[in-house]
Amino acid sequence: MSTRLQLSRRGFVIGAAAAPVAGRLFARDKKIPVGLELYSVRGELAKDPQGTLQGVAKMGYECVEFFAPYYQWTPEQAKEIRKQLDDVKLKCYSTHNGEQSFTPEGLSKAIELNKILGTRFIVLSSPGRKLTTLDEYKQIADMLNRANNTMSAEGLHAGYHNHDAEWKPIDGTKPMVVIADNTDKSIMLQLDVGTCIEAGSDPVAWINSHPGRIKSLHLKEWSPQQGYKPLFGEGVAPWKEIFAAAEKKGGVEYYLIEQEGSRFPEMETADRCLIAYRDLRAKSA
Repeated sequence: MSTRLQLSRRGFVIGAAAAPVAGRLFARDKKIPVGLELYSVRGELAKDPQGTLQGVAKMGYECVEFFAPYYQWTPEQAKEIRKQLDDVKLKCYSTHNGEQSFTPEGLSKAIELNKILGTRFIVLSSPGRKLTTLDEYKQIADMLNRANNTMSAEGLHAGYHNHDAEWKPIDGTKPMVVIADNTDKSIMLQLDVGTCIEAGSDPVAWINSHPGRIKSLHLKEWSPQQGYKPLFGEGVAPWKEIFAAAEKKGGVEYYLIEQEGSRFPEMETADRCLIAYRDLRAKSA
């Protein structure tokens, strides 16, 4: 482990989050928190959840996003995880979910667990199956709207996370446009940057055309040579332009670094990506 990586765990100071203003998590003049999608460290998380959360916090991450396995927790397990988050001063603003969390049978459990964790958004990570028609995407939009109506009464909102399929036109229309146009504007459109770029779409144009709805982004890299393996800043994503659009028009409230795997171990990968993110932001200031 390099000296720089060791210092990153000791030396980074977590920026202060602003209080909610006009329904937003953070005021415009405050730094946008940066977190980690825990799928990035899924192997370590499965072996040692508490140690992994402690390690992520020591790196300087400010929030985390749990993914599908969290749904199997009992309320007691969720309360224990919430205590661990509080102990290391990590927030959880959203979770990634399968379709089960949006069904009438599964929604109440998702709401209960997310309220314990203190989240704001219950995000559909994917439809869970290959969709081949625009009508099928409209059905997903209807499901999101129904779930969002129930969530809203509990202080939560639904979200939708794109993969590459949503950017590939069906009958001349991108499915992501169908999702956006047919869902309530309180439903977050969580932008996965890497899959958007891989599919040949422009993340900056998408953000600018959907003001206020891009409340979080997965900061995933992509390159033609390495796919999703490059560390943050090593791929082709135009990060400066993406951040400018997200903060000027997108309504971003928090960022989430995501890594599907790299040439380094999981925890070192997460640390290196955060260092690179902060270096880029410092140079852009």
